[in-house]
Amino acid sequence: TEALRPYNLENPLWVFVGSTVNAVYTENKQKRSDVLTVARFLQHVLENKRGWAVGTIKKLIEGKTGLVTPDGQDVFGGKFKYLRKSGLSPEKAYQDILAKVLHAPAGGGLHLCDIRGSAGELGMKASSAEEYFGLIYIGDTSTFKKLVDEDDSGITLEEDAVCGSLFDGISEPDTSIDVLIGAKKFMEGWNSWRVSNMGLLNIGRKEGSEIIQLFGRGVRLRGKGFSLKRSSALDGKHPDHVGLLETLNIFAVRANYMSQFREYLEKEGVETEGDVELPLEIRPSEDFLGKGLVVPLVPEDRSFAEEADILLESDPSVRVRVDMSLKVQALESGADGVTAVAVRAGRDVPIPAASLDLVDWQKVYLDLLEYKERKGLTNLAVRPETPRKIVATSEPARLYSLVADESVVAPRSFADTALLHEATVSIVRKYTDRFYRVRQERWDSDHMVYAKLGGEDANFQDYTVRIARGEAELIAAIQKLVEEADSIYREDTRELPSIHFDRHLYQPLLVERGGKVKSEPPGLNDSERRFVEDMRTYCQSEKGKSLADKEVYLLRNLSRGKGIGFFEKRGFYPDFILWIKDDSSQRIVFIEPHGMLHAEAYMHDDKARLHESLPELAKAMGTRTKLKNVVLDSFIVSATHYEDLRVKYDDGTWDRKRFAEAHILFPERSEDYNYVATIIMPEGAV
Repeated sequence: TEALRPYNLENPLWVFVGSTVNAVYTENKQKRSDVLTVARFLQHVLENKRGWAVGTIKKLIEGKTGLVTPDGQDVFGGKFKYLRKSGLSPEKAYQDILAKVLHAPAGGGLHLCDIRGSAGELGMKASSAEEYFGLIYIGDTSTFKKLVDEDDSGITLEEDAVCGSLFDGISEPDTSIDVLIGAKKFMEGWNSWRVSNMGLLNIGRKEGSEIIQLFGRGVRLRGKGFSLKRSSALDGKHPDHVGLLETLNIFAVRANYMSQFREYLEKEGVETEGDVELPLEIRPSEDFLGKGLVVPLVPEDRSFAEEADILLESDPSVRVRVDMSLKVQALESGADGVTAVAVRAGRDVPIPAASLDLVDWQKVYLDLLEYKERKGLTNLAVRPETPRKIVATSEPARLYSLVADESVVAPRSFADTALLHEATVSIVRKYTDRFYRVRQERWDSDHMVYAKLGGEDANFQDYTVRIARGEAELIAAIQKLVEEADSIYREDTRELPSIHFDRHLYQPLLVERGGKVKSEPPGLNDSERRFVEDMRTYCQSEKGKSLADKEVYLLRNLSRGKGIGFFEKRGFYPDFILWIKDDSSQRIVFIEPHGMLHAEAYMHDDKARLHESLPELAKAMGTRTKLKNVVLDSFIVSATHYEDLRVKYDDGTWDRKRFAEAHILFPERSEDYNYVATIIMPEGAV
């Protein structure tokens, strides 16, 4: 679909890989072939005799296969959740497999065709089909064909003297090959972005390390924006179930292969037993949700990408910084001992007008068009002359800051122009990103409204708790805790680490301890946990004092596009949303606890500067939605200690007061400095 296009997903490929080139081997003086076992399976699927294929699909979806783990659970009990929710019948699923994977809507028997034009290749197709759906790529096809001929499975052998190599075109977009069976020898040096399932054939202990390397064929994917990362590691909203398309599944044709392989993995320290999943429902506070709390958002029926057409141009309000300096760290001794000093070999230099003529602007333009496509900026138009206009701006209207050595902007030879080209491309790309984001933020600001917060918000998501299957005692303890459904909703718990804060909009709030218990959504990390604990302590101590006429509500905001985000391109999904409410108004504060050791200077730090634009945004939204008693604010809570950050942040002169004025706080509480008090009552800020 169109929503998945930016993720650069390829058509999935089902790969079976064996340890040897030959498909036939001897075991207990008997000729064996795991490749033939796979071929027989495909024959059974195509024929569907007595409804076998449909019946098997039904058992898989229902988790009633009869294949159980040592603790009595069906191996497929927790799998295929998407299929279950979709309501797809086993009959329809089978027809989809025939049509979309095997290219044979009418089914039929399996035909193996010897590709005479390419040694070692056997094409696989259904008797009713014209296209090959699979390829067997082995060494000794003659011995294998003889075994097939002697077999009584009904597989038909043919020859194809016309078709060229199927393997060579397996990565082409128009290929029909969805199944590949081959030996690891043929796959050495082979790269494909398509691998989604990998089956092990005739794998012993000694091949474990080699197969681990082959996993890389399936683990790799281009990712959104060619990031080489899965969506779970990226900020922003993602289509539902995209993770299924990014998952690599590993299985073995025979159980002893997998047991041998499991031994190898365990020896290497890899967990192989899998996890037990326990559902844990959250309990939203209906009383709190009835208090009229609101959140800012763009209405679901409005879309910047679809409604706004924008043209890239020079905009004085959009400036970017590109750092191509050589970074050096030195040790200096002084009165305070030995300290590390960061040194940059470079300064802010403009690209001279004379150097602009050395740039291949057509190449820069084409690179930008490709970059625009990759980033999914579908509603952005770029003229060929625009990249040069952006870079050609001069003081005081220069649109970029380039920190680099003089030789980068004034090359002395043609060979040296490569760095100039790199600097130019970096400036243009970064400017385009920021220009687009600024335009989107302006559009968002013009269309955002206040919406009442309800229990249907994506932040109110039940947990799935995962514990390694081998931790039987821990599983039993947590299962008992979940089933009792009492203490976990009203107090801190240890077995299933959680923190109870009675002003949070739902219970429980799980904590990530880095141990044997994991959850989805993930629990609070250390800095987030500390913030909730400090907020809880402050609210308890100030309940009848400074908070006597105020109500405080907190919500953990899910990141990675599931929670409430501010300006999608900025990628700011604050960890917490705090409401401070009285009889006449509510103040909404977005809070982000995180480390700032590698933060940019304040003027370039969009997350830190968010608070500057929120008052005007609140005013505009108040006018649109007739809610003028709502105030917006934001804070960064630095997990990096003040003494460590002050010498590295910005120009190195900031004190606590200046950080506080910039809405950057440190998790410290004393008589002179209390960051929680500053967040709740900024009028009394430190």
